[in-house]
Amino acid sequence: MQRLLRRLLPALFSARPVAARALLARRVLPALPRLMALRPAAAGGGDLSRAAGATPEHDGLENVQQKKILKENKKSTQQRKEPCPADSVESLMAEMPFVDTDIEDEFVMHATSEINLKKKRKRTTGREIEEGSERKKKKKKQYQPNYFISLPITNPQVTGSIQAVQDAITQKDQRLSKAMVHSGSLHVTMLVMHLSSEEEISIAVGALSDSKDFVEDLLKGKTVDLSFQGIDHFKNEVGFVKLAENDHTTILMEIAETMKKIFQEKGILAGEERAFKPHLTFMKLSKSTQLRKQVKKIDSSLYEDFKNHYFGDEILHRLDLCSMLKKKQPNGYYFCESSIVFEIEI
Repeated sequence: MQRLLRRLLPALFSARPVAARALLARRVLPALPRLMALRPAAAGGGDLSRAAGATPEHDGLENVQQKKILKENKKSTQQRKEPCPADSVESLMAEMPFVDTDIEDEFVMHATSEINLKKKRKRTTGREIEEGSERKKKKKKQYQPNYFISLPITNPQVTGSIQAVQDAITQKDQRLSKAMVHSGSLHVTMLVMHLSSEEEISIAVGALSDSKDFVEDLLKGKTVDLSFQGIDHFKNEVGFVKLAENDHTTILMEIAETMKKIFQEKGILAGEERAFKPHLTFMKLSKSTQLRKQVKKIDSSLYEDFKNHYFGDEILHRLDLCSMLKKKQPNGYYFCESSIVFEIEI
């Protein structure tokens, strides 16, 4: 074992001087006084060197060398700049208590294990973050609505009244002109969905067509007359006209729920977690990124005079499958993939 130590230590000091010095400072130097005191004396009161046949001159030389070694070791421990001499390592290591341990385990394996563990943790953590980020991006991309079922608002009384409110607001705050919804785009959203391919669009068109019979069964020949009255907001970022709560609004909500089930049964990712609340949006900050930087909240006092205003009625006569992203029609209405039309009794 001592031969192995003599062979490994010079290489260790050259490859890992800091670790070797730390070992000497921790284990070798504190044990020196004890080791020197325990050295066996030779016959006639001489030391081990004399017992081995050494001359006084050699003994004196050995003492000088030992002092020199101790001085160099002390200097190395304090400054930690110069590597410890190999001969001092050999003379000291032979009497140390860990003489039978594997020196590579002491310096190499533990450090390597720690490095490998850190690398493994880093790789694992990085992979988890990357996979989590990918899943998040995938989920966001997959669930982001890009199509919706629209109930278009076509009654001139309703659209004209909303235009009057928009004009009154922009006269007080010109910046909000960018937040106004075009009169041709006014609608009530019945259902939102994500369609990722032409095949899914075709399936959605079929689901809309299938919905017609179910909707007509709910209507039972009756007309759904939607009454718009009053203004409210979502987090002061969206302004909308409310639907009066009555039997007609209840039927509209049943229609929305029925259509949601039909689309979901077809495998379409449709609907939202929050409860369906029919409304007619006429103003929203999200229409302009630049505006969002300028205006954080819409001041409700801007439409205070219209909070209970009656805007008119809209009779349910058509439902459209519209795209949120495709280019709008010349009149401002959304790109329409398909529609179902209901007969109206006059």
